[in-house]
Amino acid sequence: MIIVNLDIVLAKRKMSLTELSQKVGITMANLSILKKGKAKAIRFTTLESICKVLECQPGDILEFSLEGK
Repeated sequence: MIIVNLDIVLAKRKMSLTELSQKVGITMANLSILKKGKAKAIRFTTLESICKVLECQPGDILEFSLEGK
C-alpha cells in the first residue's frame, strides 16, 4: 500500500494546497485526489514538479507500507 504524505510536507513548508496548485500548474481537484491517496497513478513529471516546488524528495511524499496488504 502506498501512503501519500503530501499534507505533512505541505504543513512543514507552511504551504497551502492552493499555493502548490498554482506553482505546479496542477488543478486543485487533481492535487486533492493525490493528497487523499485516491490517485491510481502519478506521472514522474508531476512528481518532479511537486518535489521542485516543495524542495523535497519523492520519498518524502510517497511511502510504502506493508500493513495495507
